[in-house]
Amino acid sequence: MQTENLKRTPLYNRHVELGGKIVPFAGWELPVQYSGVIPEHQAVRERAGLFDVSHMGEVFVTGPEAEKAIDFLTCNDVKTLTDGKAQYSAIINEKGGVVDDIIVYRYSARKYLICVNASNSDKDFQWFLDHNRFDADFTNKSARYGQIALQGPRAVKILSSLPGLGDIGNLQYFHFQNRDVVGSEVIVARTGYTGEDGYELFIPWDDTVKIWDAVLEAGMPEGLVPAGLGARDSLRLEACLPLHGHELGDDISAYESGLGWIVKLNKGDFFGKEALAQQRTAGAPRGLVGFYVEDAGIVRHGDKLFSEAGEEIGLTTSGTKTPTVNRALGLGIVKSAFVKEGTPLFAEVRGRKLRCQVVKKPFYKRPSA
Repeated sequence: MQTENLKRTPLYNRHVELGGKIVPFAGWELPVQYSGVIPEHQAVRERAGLFDVSHMGEVFVTGPEAEKAIDFLTCNDVKTLTDGKAQYSAIINEKGGVVDDIIVYRYSARKYLICVNASNSDKDFQWFLDHNRFDADFTNKSARYGQIALQGPRAVKILSSLPGLGDIGNLQYFHFQNRDVVGSEVIVARTGYTGEDGYELFIPWDDTVKIWDAVLEAGMPEGLVPAGLGARDSLRLEACLPLHGHELGDDISAYESGLGWIVKLNKGDFFGKEALAQQRTAGAPRGLVGFYVEDAGIVRHGDKLFSEAGEEIGLTTSGTKTPTVNRALGLGIVKSAFVKEGTPLFAEVRGRKLRCQVVKKPFYKRPSA
């Protein structure tokens, strides 16, 4: 029986058939794991994994001033994009906080696709409508698309083996194309959220099962496995990729959350610019750090962080023991005086204070091709 008010992706029945453990996530019923978080994580690092990300949202922006609208409503410089290229960016509020992190895909100066996070899909769309001052139309087409992510060092070989996709390996990182995939028009983007090479496929909702099955079958000789939310989270944490509601939030500025590299203050006016400009000048009061846990134990989201002198200085935003790095680690937002590599920290876990140390991010970086 479907849990009340939770949505199901077009792949729900496949997840059940494959033995997926279904959990509620961002308003959806999704698999947290199949064979287990650790083997799925390792498969993505060593071979390939296939994720259902159909819960993500798709907003199309069209019209004579589509480019101007997106440039005003995001902090990165969308004007640097060319047709077929994608850009990581963020929606910023008036205080400089991150409403959501997004990916913008440019078809032309008059047509864009914005991929938004599942839990923020409706909120982001309403934000666009409320703050749009340009001759541009925003259309929420999230219900029309399923989405799957093929990630790992063998992802290129697997996707290339499908009929008509033998040249897909030539698609550059953060570029996309509309391609025919087993008879369906699919948006194929070389993007992902695992720290590995791979692709994200935007698929007409009713064709998602067909494409999932075709990719899974093509990948079997290469050791492809279905992977769930648990592996997706441990993979992104090792690569220090932020998650909204953890490293990102309306009350955490773009500079504090480590997104300063996508804030383009010199591009012209954009929503939230004034607050970010002030923080750039004065310095962010907090910063995002990565840390290893030196004592026995695991630090989790929400655990308080303290200085060596006992001062409470911040919070853990994400934490676990990850399979590839094979040690307990975490990300946290702390006062700016404590962000330097090598700084000792203490995480409070069930009344115990575990010794930690700030280290260089990311924890994992894939070997160069």
